[in-house]
Parts: sequence; C-alpha cells; structure tokens
Amino acid sequence: MRAPVSYDVRIAEGPADLEACFAVRKQVFVVEQEVPADIEHDGYDAGAVHVLAVTGAGLPLGTGRLLCGAAAAGKTGGDATVGALGRLAVSREARGLGVGAALVRAIEDAARERGLRAVDLHAQTHALGFYERLGYVVYGPEFADAGISHRAMRRAL
Repeated sequence: MRAPVSYDVRIAEGPADLEACFAVRKQVFVVEQEVPADIEHDGYDAGAVHVLAVTGAGLPLGTGRLLCGAAAAGKTGGDATVGALGRLAVSREARGLGVGAALVRAIEDAARERGLRAVDLHAQTHALGFYERLGYVVYGPEFADAGISHRAMRRAL
C-alpha cells in the first residue's frame, strides 16, 4: 500500500504551469500510449483552461483541460452550454491516489464558473468505469482517436 501524497489542484497560470501540464501529457500520451506528438499538442491549448495537480514541492502529478464555446463545439454537438473536458493525464507514480478524480472535479468547477450546464468528454474505453463513477454517461458509438478506442460521455452539472 502506498503512502498518501499531499497535492493541490489549481488552474494553471503562466508559462511554468503550462510547461508542467505539457510535460505530464507528453509522458502519458506520447511516451506511454504512443500518440504522435504532433497531434497531442493542438491549437486548442492556447485558449483552453488548464488544470494542474502538483505536490507541495511543485512536482506535477496530473493535468487536464476545459474547452468552452466554439472550441468545444466540435466535441459537444455544437451546444454552447456544454464544455469539453480533455487531455486528462495522471503520471504513472500518481495513479490510484485520487488525482484524476480531483482534476475532473476542478474542471467541472471551472465549467460551472463559466456558466456551462454540462461537460462532455471522449473517454478511452479502458477508462469508462472511472468516468462512470464520477457521474458521466456514455452516448454514441465507439470511435477511434489517435488509434485508440473512445466513447463520448456527458455529465450534467
């Protein structure tokens, strides 16, 4: 059994926080899951709300992002009141510590603060149970993204 790790989840602010977010994503998506680097970092990053989980010593543990408005429209069926949660990544060492759930809740809080009524996401099929435990419901058919099977999910806020 692992010892508890103390961490904070916050909105990423400034270049250092964004670099930490991108470093976690690179490790999880590009290195571990072999997603091509040129599609992992995309044009949506500049306007997204990024969240970051870090230890007290500043070690990044996980990240995720929220897209709103036009940026989210292609992922939410065009509904401007629905945000899109994406790029959720937790470092291997932090898995099982509740970091992923804390990041999802922080993204949901950011969505509420922006007046959104729901959050959609595209979940890798192996992670469906994780999101279902957090109240997300699957809709639509299975599809491939970056060669990985996904399903669309939504949670009303």
